[in-house]
Amino acid sequence: MKASTTSSSASTRSRNPLTAIARIPFGWQVLIGLVLGIVLGLVAAQMGPVAETEANPDGANWLTTTLDTIGTIFVTLLKALVPPLIFLAIVTSIANLRGVTGAARLAAQTLLWFGITSLIAVLIGIGLGVLTSPGTNSGVDASAAQASSTQGGWMDFLRGLVPTNFLGITGSAGDDGSVSLSFNALQILVISIAVGIAALKVGEKAEPFLKITASGLEIVQKLLWWVIRLAPIGTVGLLGTAVASYGWDAIGQLGVFTLDVYVGMLIVLLVVYPVLLKLNGLSIGSFFRGVWPATSLGFVSRSSLGTMPMTQTVTERMGVPRHYASFAIPLGATTKMDGCAAIYPALAAIFVANFYGVPLQITHYLLIVLVAVLGSAATAGMTGATVMLTLTLSTLGLPLEGVGLLLAVDPILDMGRTALNVTGQSLVGVIVAKREKILDQAEYDAARHRAFSTEPAEPAPEPSATA
Repeated sequence: MKASTTSSSASTRSRNPLTAIARIPFGWQVLIGLVLGIVLGLVAAQMGPVAETEANPDGANWLTTTLDTIGTIFVTLLKALVPPLIFLAIVTSIANLRGVTGAARLAAQTLLWFGITSLIAVLIGIGLGVLTSPGTNSGVDASAAQASSTQGGWMDFLRGLVPTNFLGITGSAGDDGSVSLSFNALQILVISIAVGIAALKVGEKAEPFLKITASGLEIVQKLLWWVIRLAPIGTVGLLGTAVASYGWDAIGQLGVFTLDVYVGMLIVLLVVYPVLLKLNGLSIGSFFRGVWPATSLGFVSRSSLGTMPMTQTVTERMGVPRHYASFAIPLGATTKMDGCAAIYPALAAIFVANFYGVPLQITHYLLIVLVAVLGSAATAGMTGATVMLTLTLSTLGLPLEGVGLLLAVDPILDMGRTALNVTGQSLVGVIVAKREKILDQAEYDAARHRAFSTEPAEPAPEPSATA
């Protein structure tokens, strides 16, 4: 009787659909989510809008609303855990770096490689723009021109460095009297670095505080894994909403520009990044297999900050020590944007110049390069690509109303931009770890053959010194 009960229980477990789904490798779950999201998005688009009501002013049908709700909840859960992750990860990483002799060099190498990859990306963007002249014969209507309500500038960057409060959180009141809270990632980064350095200066008395932050980081990372486990479901909602709601028809009017942006991003992703990996003696297959979960999540979520927990995790799984990954990835998520801050603003500036008949000289192109390499930090905590574009246009003296010409295809472009951003952030972490001889080569090579797990990896042993 007992054996029969055991057999029946095992049979029930084998037929449990949740158990069967859990056995599917996480990477495949995300791929299934991508396909299902596209299918449901197409179905929602075919259903069309419904009558507008006070509760549904956009006239979205029930399927579009459901997909949007699922995607929004997923990204909101990720973003809710980003502020404590940045603070705890940076403070803990600075504490761990105190025993590493090359800590300052690690930081300098990270910033240097951020600049190198941004320089290559912006040059590719400029080259494509010069060859194809987007905006010259565009079908977009001039009446669509309007300046963005969110604009960036060098003074905005300087003001953004100064925290408005210790938590880097700001509030804004809506027209209906409601209050919404948001965080400035750059301010949290500044606060975290300052606290970490101060803790090192205090010395032994700060040890209890550092133990609490290290423990808190483990707790936050466990919470993040619970949320990341929902990524396949979030993918369905995010990509389904994109297919159902975004202006795909507008691609016809901005076809050359859209094609330029995606061709530029593919050149960086599939040519530049592999060349850099090979030059540093790293396997291309291992990197792309390892980084895929972050790349795919970045594509559907359109948020570098929301994807940051996944980006940090895949970077650690490729053999980058936690003490360095927890410093480089949060820094990269706020300042390293090959898509939003290099290729896109370069091509967009050329588009706007061509549309308004403004000839660009060599000095203009040099300014585009300067803004791309140095100005991406000005977008931290703000609406990334739009702010970066207004910063580029204002630096070149081009009409800010040109931003409105490109808004129709911005969501479509933003998916590719974010995927490239997070891939580049992980790439720099891997390259610097390799060059500084702190990369676990065996773990990196194993990434090519290992399925992505939904449990956090054990942290790599912290080295006492770097070469």
